[in-house]
Amino acid sequence: MLATQLKYDLLMFSRELFYLVFTIIVPPVTYLFMGELFGGATYAGNLSYAETYTPSFILLITFGVVFFAFGFDQVMNRTIGVEKRISLSPVPKRTLLLSNILKSIIITSFGYFLVFFIGMIAYDLSFQLFNFVLSFVTFMLLNATLLILSSAIYSMFTSMNGALVFSIIIFQVGMITGGFTMPIDRMPKFVQLIANVNPLYHMNQLFITVWNGKLQMDNSSLLSIGYIIGCVMISLLVTRFVNKVRK
Repeated sequence: MLATQLKYDLLMFSRELFYLVFTIIVPPVTYLFMGELFGGATYAGNLSYAETYTPSFILLITFGVVFFAFGFDQVMNRTIGVEKRISLSPVPKRTLLLSNILKSIIITSFGYFLVFFIGMIAYDLSFQLFNFVLSFVTFMLLNATLLILSSAIYSMFTSMNGALVFSIIIFQVGMITGGFTMPIDRMPKFVQLIANVNPLYHMNQLFITVWNGKLQMDNSSLLSIGYIIGCVMISLLVTRFVNKVRK
């Protein structure tokens, strides 16, 4: 039953041009385009373009998939009555939720390997087994974090139009203030202030350090980890409260 639902969800995702463009096509194309412009630059920690932006664009794909294909789908299922029909059918509601989670993990994992292989081919990105495995484990933890945040945020929407507008805006804001375009320290002051309260920015900084084997438990890393955990805890409370009110 779960396999059938998952197959259906993946098929529907592949038919949604809007999802594909924003989540699977735009990030890799932007990764290559920015590489042509800034490929020779050196970034924080004496890292190259590929070492800095390969994990960043992997995370950007994850962010796009989770917020569009998971969060927005939850709103769509709720507003068009899919969840109600599921509750009246032999298919358990948790099957729909689990299928959506697995769909997001499969698609984001595809994005992970896609950007990684592009980096290897276009920018001679090195492969180190230990760092690769550790990075993938970190990637899965960030995946779970984004799923929780997305679930909490989209649980508050009752309109597909409102959720769609929010998704488009938050994707653009996330790209700019998450450190996916230009280094935040080169941005205007107000962008830096927004970045400091953007959990995606903290995830990005952590993922870059893990990817390059430079993670140290200093004040900056501990602050980012603590902030992300705080956002997860608040999201769990919000989701529980909204579900209780809805019942």
